[in-house]
Amino acid sequence: MTTTSIRSLLGATALGLVLGAGQAFAADPIKIGVIAEAQAIAGASIPQAAQLAADEINAAGGVDGRKIELVTYDNHSSAPDSVRAFQRAVNEDKVNIVIASYTSEVVLALEPWAARLKMPFITPGAASNEISKAIHADYEKNKYTFHGYLTSAALAMSVCDAAKELLVDQKQMKTAVIMSEDAAWTKPLDIGYEECLPKIGLKVLDHIRFSPDTTDFTPIFNKIEGAKPDVMITGISHVGVQPTVQWKNQQVPIPMFGISSQATNETFGKDTNNASDGVLYQGVSGPGLAVTEKSVPFANAFKAKFGNFPSYAGYTSYDEVYFIADAVKRAGSTDADKLVEALEKTDWVGTIGRVQFYGKDDPFTHSIKYGKGLITGAMLQWQDGKQVAVWPPEVAKAKLKFPAFIKVTSN
Repeated sequence: MTTTSIRSLLGATALGLVLGAGQAFAADPIKIGVIAEAQAIAGASIPQAAQLAADEINAAGGVDGRKIELVTYDNHSSAPDSVRAFQRAVNEDKVNIVIASYTSEVVLALEPWAARLKMPFITPGAASNEISKAIHADYEKNKYTFHGYLTSAALAMSVCDAAKELLVDQKQMKTAVIMSEDAAWTKPLDIGYEECLPKIGLKVLDHIRFSPDTTDFTPIFNKIEGAKPDVMITGISHVGVQPTVQWKNQQVPIPMFGISSQATNETFGKDTNNASDGVLYQGVSGPGLAVTEKSVPFANAFKAKFGNFPSYAGYTSYDEVYFIADAVKRAGSTDADKLVEALEKTDWVGTIGRVQFYGKDDPFTHSIKYGKGLITGAMLQWQDGKQVAVWPPEVAKAKLKFPAFIKVTSN
């Protein structure tokens, strides 16, 4: 063999290695860790919806030929278990990004680890203002965390916007009692309620915070009934079944209106033996609710696959897998810093509206933007065992309807 032919052969082999490496890289999966409260009513939808999105993306060819691969972990609703899962996801399972938890205490525990391990991380359901405020306070350290759900402050605004039209304008309600579980996410929520409820015409008569471990709500309901409010404004996420069942059984004649995370999952009706009828809850989407053209097809596909409509965190986790894939495509990389830069430029119409993130100069850095044309949320009510949208008017499917034991008037 001549020197020239040897060089040609070596050149061809090297070219083949380069091409082979490129093809192998293109085939490497994009690995997303999903850490969730898989046994919880609101949390169960997170890994299910994420898998549905991954399956759809992969069926369409993936991201430039790369498939989405999910690595899922059940955190058992525990912050320490979540931290261990996060460390394993990064150090052992070599994920490129993590979607984790609807619990604010869990997300606040993971945020420092995202910083230490320089791992992009997004929550599909935690609300505490402190998540995004920490990013604003120390951007370079905490920029790896994204708040993929509305802040507690935004949730309070959404509830008040709905209450103004549904309760004050339509039902002439004038007084309210705030009833919230004692948790990180409800502290700013309740501050928001106390500010916005009087502005829309609802005088706050009392403010009750109860332990999430409460099993008997009789004393709480007795105290609320004694105040004689027109409505209870709720901030409940990790409880929901028990107060709802007791509300129905004790025929408490006051509507429940506000945040009730468990009520967002279709299983809530069965879980409460339909004591849910009449409960009003804020959601980012819901069954039959066409927030965008993607909302109803996703909800129906989820039900066809898993047997029930998803919780609010199912909608967000589904969207997150899609806009993560979009960010990887735009970045041309799964490098952490490049992925953070791409995520910051997210402009994605998903199932809950148009998703964009606040920038580093905003106090709620990396939280999704709230407002018309972006994410506003909706108010839904359980009626006859089903979830129906009652606000805003452009997507409402029904008027308010209460059980016989609820006493309200209308104009």
